[in-house]
Amino acid sequence: MADTVQTLINMAAKRFKADAAQLRPEDDMFERLGIGSFQAVELISDIEGEFDIELPDYELQGVKTFAALAQKIDKRR
Repeated sequence: MADTVQTLINMAAKRFKADAAQLRPEDDMFERLGIGSFQAVELISDIEGEFDIELPDYELQGVKTFAALAQKIDKRR
């Protein structure tokens, strides 16, 4: 899962022009990146392509941290 978390952090940092070194697995992605739901959907689309998976909306409800999202991704792989 550590590799998945780091990949997520790197992807989010690149998309939203953030410093990956300042992002932690337990961070709330919305707060740390200053994004809303539309930007989150864009990131999920990137993630689905990167990991070749599909993440249904109902599985992502309440997911706010990089670590929690990594768990959802790893369950789908």
